[in-house]
Amino acid sequence: MMPAITFEEFWSWEAARELAPEIIEAFFTATLLITAVGTAVAVVVGLLLAVITQVAPALVSGPVRWVMDVIRMTPLIVQLVFATYLVPVEWDKLWVGTVVIGIHYATYMAESFIAGIRSVDTGQWEAARALSLPQGRTWRDIVLPQALRSTLPALGNWAISMFKDTPYLFGISVLEMVTVAQQAGGNTFRYNEVFTIAGLIFLVASLVTAVAVRRLEKALVY
Repeated sequence: MMPAITFEEFWSWEAARELAPEIIEAFFTATLLITAVGTAVAVVVGLLLAVITQVAPALVSGPVRWVMDVIRMTPLIVQLVFATYLVPVEWDKLWVGTVVIGIHYATYMAESFIAGIRSVDTGQWEAARALSLPQGRTWRDIVLPQALRSTLPALGNWAISMFKDTPYLFGISVLEMVTVAQQAGGNTFRYNEVFTIAGLIFLVASLVTAVAVRRLEKALVY
């Protein structure tokens, strides 16, 4: 019978205090940066893709739809490796990974935007045409504000999912938080502490994001 593991063997507060600053620094300098910039890229590109698929002729919207489907059906890690090692451009891997994960999630956000656009009542489209409003103004002042409000919860969920997918950047040698935690655990053999700290940071950041999205949603509605 194996002897029971004591709490001191399972967890060391001293090791946690020593390793926490390194993991927290990696969170702010890599994981949070990737998520924030990647989300901005995903929202802008996703909205652009959604509008193109709705207003462009089939000759344009068809290929765009096909590219979106290919990106969604391809694993993120494959896209990261392809962009890093097969594209003949020397860029910082952190920014390559950020752009790739942003474009990857842009295809998901585009579907949310499309659903939001289609949820706008047809009567409002007809009223805009009856008033001879330019198409650009119709989209800017009538359609997109309503679509954004209705899709905000989904966009928040995609942002949280992107946050949790940042460890995939380990595949292109980006030292984000989980990779730093793994390396710290390998150097000190204190895996329980480092992964618990990383998990708690993920949990807190996800909860903060969810609360912020919920408050923003209420502010836009009311």
